[in-house]
Amino acid sequence: LWPSFVACFAGRCRSGSFPPLQAAMGDVTDCCVLVCGGGNGAQVVTGLLATRYKTIAVSFFADEAAKWKAALGQDNFELTVEGATVNKVISKPADITNDPSVAAQADVIILAVPSFAHGEYFEKFAPYMKPGTIVGVMPARSGGDILFATKLGEKAKDMIFVGFETLPWACRFSEWGRKATILGTKNSILAAVTPQSAKAKALGTLQGLLGVFPFIIESPNNLGISLRNPGMVVHPGVMYGRWSKEAWDGKPKAEKPLFYQGVDEFTEKILLGMTDEVQTVCRKMEKLVPGLNLADACTLKQWYLDCYAGQMSDTSSLKSCMNTNKAYNGLSHPCKGEPGSYMPDLKYRYLAEDVPTGLCFAKGLAEILSIPTPTIDKVILWAQKCIEMEILVDGKMKGKDVAKTRAPQGVGIHTVADFIKLAKLEGSKKAGGGLLGKLAFCCSA
Repeated sequence: LWPSFVACFAGRCRSGSFPPLQAAMGDVTDCCVLVCGGGNGAQVVTGLLATRYKTIAVSFFADEAAKWKAALGQDNFELTVEGATVNKVISKPADITNDPSVAAQADVIILAVPSFAHGEYFEKFAPYMKPGTIVGVMPARSGGDILFATKLGEKAKDMIFVGFETLPWACRFSEWGRKATILGTKNSILAAVTPQSAKAKALGTLQGLLGVFPFIIESPNNLGISLRNPGMVVHPGVMYGRWSKEAWDGKPKAEKPLFYQGVDEFTEKILLGMTDEVQTVCRKMEKLVPGLNLADACTLKQWYLDCYAGQMSDTSSLKSCMNTNKAYNGLSHPCKGEPGSYMPDLKYRYLAEDVPTGLCFAKGLAEILSIPTPTIDKVILWAQKCIEMEILVDGKMKGKDVAKTRAPQGVGIHTVADFIKLAKLEGSKKAGGGLLGKLAFCCSA
């Protein structure tokens, strides 16, 4: 048999019936990645991926792209990875630009920008994106897939959306535009793919780009990512618990109060009310969509048990989980002023971002499902005054600024059927998800 195989192989080589090796390999080894943003996360992703693939950094924020390009000049970008054997990574992005037409080159687009900017990137890239483009959003926050489908319209059906729960690293830039440092890499991160039929391609590609760690754990659907979002509960809830009229006399504080470790019984009651209302939304959606698995959208306390196992000395209650979490040592409320006279910064991202792009999604879906949310309502009513937005009016998501939020009503969704259709929830299966009760990983609220 072997001599026959050799003769056959030699014959095909002489006849030229094998495809040219260079052409065959070129189709499967080339990959163009766009990295969106100019902050810590975006610079780290750019530095990491540019070592192997054509990587283009894109920023639409003011003149950030031009400033980054000028800062780097002809030099290479230097990435330090603390604790790694290979702790210096030297690379150079193919380009740094604010031109959205570069999306036509992209096989993968990674967004590492604040959630309020996602819509701008989706909208500007839409005319240029080619079918099959993988769009990974780190983190997607709540309703990222709905926003993506709305901005891309008919083209969305040919794209692949991957919503991540969090950024893969703790990182910072040490010299803006030129040097950055990965302080730590998460063991694993949660991600969901829409449509689910593309999950093997999407997660395989993104795992290859990120490397061995963090390990990407598949979540069954992006609705689970949206409703699991801890920031939409923790940040507005803790801010309300400390600075609302129910808790604060309006006078300056001598010291900045601890944020997580300062959670008291009143704040815990607010947080429990909010997380319970989100759970009610989860259970009703599971009843309405046969086979829908929202196990990953767990309670806030379970999220702490999943993400910070071993770092909390007392897990008997939600309050004790937050108060005794070593990862939160010393983290204080965002404040303005000087020692002895601190006032809260009520326009900080804990309200300005986590309410419109997080909590409003949960409230909007609850409204569609006719689920009362008294705790979420009072937090939004208080927060919208702080951030000078009109979102919730007469208990309904119908304020003049609702279109600036991730609420389904902001994109014209008012019925369960329309939501299910746009979120592509038909035919979701229970298999393959809900792994977080078995796998603990560390991520940041």
